[in-house]
Amino acid sequence: MKSTAGIAAAEFARRRRQLMRMAGDDAILVLRAAPERVRSNDTHYPFRQDSDFWYLSGFPEPDAVLVLIPGRRHGEVILFNRDRDPAREVYDGPRAGQQGAVDDYGMDDAYPIEDMDEILPGMLEGRSRVYYHFGRDAEFDLKLIGWVDQVRAQGRTGAQPPHEFLELGHLLHEQRLFKSKDELKLMQRAADISVEAHLLAMRCVRAGMREYQLQAMMECVFRSHDAWPAYGSIVGAGANAITLHYVANNGQARAGDLVLIDAGAEYRNYAADITRTFPVDGRFSPAQRALHDLVGAAQSAAMAQARPGVSYESGHEAAVATLTEGLLRLGLLKGTLEACIADGSYKRFYRHKTGHWLGLDVHDVGDYRIDGESRLLEPGMVFTIEPGLYISADDTSVDAKWRGIGIRTEDNVVITATGHEVLTGALARSADEIEQVMASAS
Repeated sequence: MKSTAGIAAAEFARRRRQLMRMAGDDAILVLRAAPERVRSNDTHYPFRQDSDFWYLSGFPEPDAVLVLIPGRRHGEVILFNRDRDPAREVYDGPRAGQQGAVDDYGMDDAYPIEDMDEILPGMLEGRSRVYYHFGRDAEFDLKLIGWVDQVRAQGRTGAQPPHEFLELGHLLHEQRLFKSKDELKLMQRAADISVEAHLLAMRCVRAGMREYQLQAMMECVFRSHDAWPAYGSIVGAGANAITLHYVANNGQARAGDLVLIDAGAEYRNYAADITRTFPVDGRFSPAQRALHDLVGAAQSAAMAQARPGVSYESGHEAAVATLTEGLLRLGLLKGTLEACIADGSYKRFYRHKTGHWLGLDVHDVGDYRIDGESRLLEPGMVFTIEPGLYISADDTSVDAKWRGIGIRTEDNVVITATGHEVLTGALARSADEIEQVMASAS
């Protein structure tokens, strides 16, 4: 069996065994590969495998269905996939076929995808529970229900249909939340590539440049390392930085502006997610520096909470307290710290949470709360810490020097047995560090 994209075949097998143990011997688990998606007429978007499907199989092709059948004597891991087709492979590249699925990807058995209607109902028979992602693919939902109905219709002959459908994510997404050593190596590589790209943007920015030119520089670095953008890169100059999910990237960087870049590489399907904000001219103005320093202090306060046994929400609470205290000190808020937090007045300038899980998806899977309470951090969890401040350009209730400034600082953090490590720590973060990087370019 081959190692698939940086993850050993043995790890994929371990993941499947762990999931099947949690599901139990009377269960069956069904996952569909991502479909190819049309971009325009007869051209497609680059194919990217479904994260759950890939996590369990490492199989990179569309038109496939993975079936896990715990305890089945004739094989627990079954793949339905495309046949070899020399005529199509001339156009689209090689396919694994059924033999390749077994030899190269560790399947116990494989069948042509066209035979699924005949074979899968028999696999459902005798299983009491079906784990599946309902609601993602309406057409496949109906197929699965139809196969269960086929088994139910044979009840007079003794066939036993599943009687319970359960959300697969309840088991699988908890498993995905904790990253293995191999996963962390890939995430570190994604982070390193992203750091290189951000440094290039800092060193190359000039007044008059278009945002898309900076985007192109960064994404060139991604591709030069066999990585892809993990999400639509955000490059916001001046007041464009205030729009949280700004993706037009067609504005112009002007003298005196800040540029906020939120961009990360995806390497072997694992994402990095970094944001830095830096001055076009290489020097922060006093107002820009004051806000940038405040965001940095908020990030440091959140980082101090990143250790085992501390609640996930504690990082956000620490960042909010630090930002609110600073906004009061700078005169952007009025009142007391307790009142501004309680009534949410700080949200006028800080409108989002302080981070999210990170992994195969940029906003990765996993519960943030358990039984209504913020969950405790544990080793192997990876998440972002990304406080920010955003002051509208037309907010006449604040001094003119603050208006139109948007700042966010975001890093990727993994919880360890003794605390945390910052995967993106090699990238300049403070105002002084950023100015030093930019000065070295000239």
